[in-house]
Amino acid sequence: MSIIFLLIAFCSCEPAGKKDVLDAGSELPRIAIAGLAIESSTFSPALTHEDAFHAKSGEDVFDYYPFMSEDSINRKRAIWFPTLKGHALPGGTVTREAYESLMGKTVEMLRENLPYDGLFFDIHGAMSVEGMDDPEGDMISRVREVVGDKTIISTSMDLHGNVSKKLAEESDLITCYRMAPHEDALESKKRALDNLLERLEKGLGKPKFKAWIPVPILLPGEKTSTRIEPGKSLYAKVDPVTKKEGVIDAAIWIGYAWADEPRNHAVVMVTGDDKEAVSESAEELAQSFWDVRNEFVFVAPVATLEESLNRALASSETPFIISDMGDNPTAGGAGDVTWTLHEIFKRKEFQGEQGKTLIYASIPGPELVELAMEAGLGEVIEGYAGASVDDRFAPPVKLKGTVTAIKKGDKDAEVEVVVKVGNVNVIVTKKRKPYHHESDFTELNLDPRKADILVVKIGYLVPELYNMRADWVMALTPGGVDQDLSRLGYKRIIRPMFPLDPEMEQPDLSARLIPVSGT
Repeated sequence: MSIIFLLIAFCSCEPAGKKDVLDAGSELPRIAIAGLAIESSTFSPALTHEDAFHAKSGEDVFDYYPFMSEDSINRKRAIWFPTLKGHALPGGTVTREAYESLMGKTVEMLRENLPYDGLFFDIHGAMSVEGMDDPEGDMISRVREVVGDKTIISTSMDLHGNVSKKLAEESDLITCYRMAPHEDALESKKRALDNLLERLEKGLGKPKFKAWIPVPILLPGEKTSTRIEPGKSLYAKVDPVTKKEGVIDAAIWIGYAWADEPRNHAVVMVTGDDKEAVSESAEELAQSFWDVRNEFVFVAPVATLEESLNRALASSETPFIISDMGDNPTAGGAGDVTWTLHEIFKRKEFQGEQGKTLIYASIPGPELVELAMEAGLGEVIEGYAGASVDDRFAPPVKLKGTVTAIKKGDKDAEVEVVVKVGNVNVIVTKKRKPYHHESDFTELNLDPRKADILVVKIGYLVPELYNMRADWVMALTPGGVDQDLSRLGYKRIIRPMFPLDPEMEQPDLSARLIPVSGT
């Protein structure tokens, strides 16, 4: 009898200071998934509507997360309730109607399966909505009203998002990407989910401490790439912080430069259960960021468009890539500014058949696309494209050329055509689309590797384009995401702000301890 008692006692004991993982056969945690993601430039006249989010609901939400496939380990660690998840291309301000509709659907779906032990809140962090200063703060507040204070919310973000105090208050766990370009996006989302599962499975509850430090720096992503210094070394300091006893996660947000709102600035946050470790780690990261503020430079050579074209024409290396930065649709530009195309067609080098070949990606022109489809391949068409949304810098561009490709069914563009004008291949789309992959071109019978010059509406190059380039320059072109921030005319961000106020004094970078949500 005593032997049996000892065996039972031995098997039921817990490691010192740790609560055991959920017992086999006990109820799995109930976890919901929700979120809306977009970067919205308030300096662009474009508006973003509900259909741009391509919202998925229910089981389809799992399609966003390869690490949540049906046979994955994480899928078996909880009972999941995916509600609504939408991810739009960066663009202009979201209409209030679109926001209210999407949020209405989200909270309605959340109410269907209450209660929840946890919620995975997957957002970008740089959404702008008509009549609102902090959409993500509003979003998480509405979610919290439905799920209640007991639910642990784990927030996953882009490092170009903004963390308002409200978002920090309502988030229990919070993290963001550590790479720009965002090659670790899925890894970061999985980390947010793993952190949540661990807290629930071990019965650890909400982290006891959250340190939030606003850093008065506002820089474009093209100056803060983690491919180069100082971004590379700055972000290398984040992971070691998470290995400290009492720290769960740490993050540095660059913030989003193309929205004129009080919350737009850099932020450092550290979460954990040790007050001293959390506070000191946040202050160290914030000071490290401030110390290198003057060292941030563009990730590639930068020049005017004229200088960029001159370099490309003089180069013997192909493809020579020019980033048309000011209207970059993946940063929030309208994507239909025609200024660069007008300047290209002014050059005699692009007015004949014999000069260097150039691919331009891309310009929306639904009426011209319609003409191309009616005419068919090999036919000559004439019409206008672009500047239907943003005509502040140039009017619609007139294109007269041969239709060399027609492709239907793209998720973003819907229909794409190639119009060859002289030695320039212009990709014209029904709706705006970013061109990031080699297949985006080859499926239109274009070989970007053999083109002499490739002009893309983008900022820093995404991995496929970066690896393809023979040479590269970023052109300072106009648009809703102008890289020269001094030209944007901010009126509402908190000043002083570096680099707009370069002589500003050392700011207060002490940790602000945010109360546990619901207290």
